[in-house]
Amino acid sequence: MRAIDIFEFPTNLGLRQQAEDQEPGVSRMPEWLHQHGLHERLQAEQVFRLEPPAYTMEQDEATGLLNVEAVGDYAIRQAQLMSRQLEKDSFKLVLGGDCSILIGSALALKQKGKYGLFFLDGHTDYITPELSQTGGAAGMDLAIAAGLGDERLTNLEQCRPYVDPQHIFCVGNREYDEAYVQPVQESAVHVYDLAAIRSQGIPAMIESFWAMINEQELDGFWIHLDVDVLNDTLMPAVDSRQQDGLSYEELAEILIPLVSHRLAVGMEITILDPSLDKDGQYTLPLVHHLVDVLDHM
Repeated sequence: MRAIDIFEFPTNLGLRQQAEDQEPGVSRMPEWLHQHGLHERLQAEQVFRLEPPAYTMEQDEATGLLNVEAVGDYAIRQAQLMSRQLEKDSFKLVLGGDCSILIGSALALKQKGKYGLFFLDGHTDYITPELSQTGGAAGMDLAIAAGLGDERLTNLEQCRPYVDPQHIFCVGNREYDEAYVQPVQESAVHVYDLAAIRSQGIPAMIESFWAMINEQELDGFWIHLDVDVLNDTLMPAVDSRQQDGLSYEELAEILIPLVSHRLAVGMEITILDPSLDKDGQYTLPLVHHLVDVLDHM
């Protein structure tokens, strides 16, 4: 089994607060997972942490983007921290935090080489500020990583795009609104929504991912896991709930071949909100299944 290094990036700057004077609770996710045994059970070799700026609701007048400067600055510092460890042959497990942490992860990888992205999320997150109802970067993170959107987030360190769209698999979406899915469907991103996963089968999808990795001669790949890709009955402690979603068995069938592949750099986990799971009834099964998956490395 490969050594595991944990990176804690507890930012909530990419989300809009859902109640006045109550910031999004995803910033407590690393401590919450630690409290429920994740770090101990994985026997992490090293743990790194980058504190985020204080939460604000600063909305850009021209674009409607939320906390754009702070999100960009945090992504640069996140990439700097990760870059110092990428040469080490450990599996990088990144804990958010909201989905805007993908920006920093993708930037770090772009500065190192040519990498693919396996993006597991109950939403595509492939929209521009004009389509966003919140202005939060957490709902646009895949588009930003692929170079679509405001240059203050898409072109940090002059590295746009952080991931070539044709090197991205967007997996698990179950928001089928036509206007919402149109941008990703018109892109070069490989899209497997929940219905497609079940109709085509997980093994066929994974084989297509390997074929892309080999044909494009990529240096490796990164995994993004937003826990809202799970069935809502299993993981309702998220900011944007929807019916249906993957079972833990389906998630394991997807993740085990990915994390055990020699080209897997690591995986980030996002969006679990401890304030929505006060007794840990949804967190404990998540920790159990994550440890089981990572034991296959």
